[in-house]
Amino acid sequence: MRFLLDTHVLLWAVGDSGRLPETTRNWLEDGNNEVFFSAASLWEIAIKASLGREDFQIDPGQILEAMPETGFTELPIRARHAVEVSRLPPIHKDPFDRLLVAQSRVEPMLLLTNDELLAEYTDNVRLLR
Repeated sequence: MRFLLDTHVLLWAVGDSGRLPETTRNWLEDGNNEVFFSAASLWEIAIKASLGREDFQIDPGQILEAMPETGFTELPIRARHAVEVSRLPPIHKDPFDRLLVAQSRVEPMLLLTNDELLAEYTDNVRLLR
């Protein structure tokens, strides 16, 4: 299977968070699966980090440096991903989440998320359980 990680799932996976369900962790560790992270997620992390919020103390550079160890593959943002965003109904207002949904539809791959609102977009979204 091919998976795209929502930003919070990426952070949980890299940070070895206890918030990542065992089933999801097994998918990510299964060598038969391809796991992708979007450049949009690093962009989102960089913006949040630059705002200096006390509840978000994450260094985007450290996340990027950790990627080779995860075995996850970077998914660049392509023009066809941006165009696909225009085809999405206005269910979710977050532009990063909308881009991730669009990427999952175009590629295609399953978007792993904990955001129930994203599941309303497409069958390509899998909620963590």
